[in-house]
Amino acid sequence: MWAYIVRRLFIGVALLLALTLVTFVLFFASPVDPARYACGKNCSEQQRDQARAALGYDKPVYEQWGLFMKGVVAGRDFPADEELRAAAPEVVTHCAAPCLGYSHLNSSTVNDLVKEAAPVSISLALVALVMWLVGGVLFGILAAVFKGSFIDRGIVGLTLVAYAFPTFFIAVFFLKYFAVKWELWPYPTYVSLADGGLASWLGNLIVPAFTLALVFMAGYVRMTRAFMLESMTEDYIRTAKAKGLKQRKVLFKHGLRAALTPLVTMTGLDFATLLGGAIITESVFAYPGLGLLTVQASDAWDLPTVIGVVVLAGSFVILMNIIVDISYAFIDPRVRLG
Repeated sequence: MWAYIVRRLFIGVALLLALTLVTFVLFFASPVDPARYACGKNCSEQQRDQARAALGYDKPVYEQWGLFMKGVVAGRDFPADEELRAAAPEVVTHCAAPCLGYSHLNSSTVNDLVKEAAPVSISLALVALVMWLVGGVLFGILAAVFKGSFIDRGIVGLTLVAYAFPTFFIAVFFLKYFAVKWELWPYPTYVSLADGGLASWLGNLIVPAFTLALVFMAGYVRMTRAFMLESMTEDYIRTAKAKGLKQRKVLFKHGLRAALTPLVTMTGLDFATLLGGAIITESVFAYPGLGLLTVQASDAWDLPTVIGVVVLAGSFVILMNIIVDISYAFIDPRVRLG
């Protein structure tokens, strides 16, 4: 067991290194000069060259990647913005490890930008996760139990409708009609848990979280239904029924447990993706999360911020892959770890 965990951690670290290298090369090997945006709109060519040298953009890409990885491990010092450098050239900004870079457009480290945006994305992702897991699994079980009935067909039909509409359309529909025109729900504005309390925090997350969860819920309904129908035909299910066990116990203790393994894989990867930022949902509802931060940074060519968020999102995906692989042994005893 421990050997398997160590091996998965080693593979995860190797993947993270490859991710940072590929991301760094794709962005900084592009024809766009990041020093142009770090220097400002009215800077001269000489000032741009000075900014390029101060930030290390004049070095080869592999050296820039080495500096980035050094910052991740041990932290990094960045030259101050242009106005501060004019007054005090020795002023620097320290970015503690793991340092994801420095955004001169925002005059802040990427770490600070992520710290401000991450709670929004985490809150949105957690509420959406609960919604699609509870709704998807329960409706999937219900459809499997009443296979072929009106209930089954109705649930499957609704999931197809949910799949047919893109997230952007659903978000705009809920915002325009539910919150603005019909006033069925207050206009959602993010309020932190510390500032507004549990009721205000959750109330403002219901509509955007449901928008984000709806498509995932439809997928989980179909997957749960398919896996439940498959597991209910296994020999051990027939044996459990022959022993006289109650239908509820057979359904949840034996059938659902076997169906959980692929659902755990989906949940881990989907949740990691959401932590990287729900770009469409956060943009429509103007929620200041990682998704909106990425969009704004991309529009302004703030490459350090984009790279930092991409690396962070990739790290979540790799971490959740490791957690999912390890959790298999506790969910399904048929899984053998090498």
